[in-house]
Amino acid sequence: MIDWTDAVNGQAHRWGILTRLKSDWSEGSGCVLRLRKINVFVTSLSGERLWDVERELPGQIQIAVNINMLGIEEQTDGTLQAPFVFTVNFTPAIAQISIKGRAKIQGERAEMQKMLEEHKQQKTPPVQIVQAVSSTAIAEAILISKTIGIPPPLPPLPSPPAAQAPPKTESRYTT
Repeated sequence: MIDWTDAVNGQAHRWGILTRLKSDWSEGSGCVLRLRKINVFVTSLSGERLWDVERELPGQIQIAVNINMLGIEEQTDGTLQAPFVFTVNFTPAIAQISIKGRAKIQGERAEMQKMLEEHKQQKTPPVQIVQAVSSTAIAEAILISKTIGIPPPLPPLPSPPAAQAPPKTESRYTT
């Protein structure tokens, strides 16, 4: 969900919220649901069209999307923050898009500590954070791409399967 917010520190920005329900099953205890809230704050948007507007775009374009999670840091209020940089590059070089921001993770203190320790051991961010960041950033990248007149950074839709004609059988008569 992308919403406009009031000005923060004198700057207007957009944000997205993804809330996750985590289900843990343990023997004899049934299902325990814990609420985890992930806010994604976009702090910088950049989109540049490198291809002349008067020039027709090439027929074949490769789009590379990269999400760089810069770490997970514990805040004094018990929440976690994960700064990120989301980039979209095109080949041939028709444009580039860059989105920077941070994800703020809220939840039970024990769960936040566990997530922080797992991150320190594995050095990979939790999937939920990457999903929240990518959902928000891809929505912003689509809006930027529309504004500067380039194809959106979406995977191509699969083409419908070609209808196969039944094999032709030739009838030959011999005498």
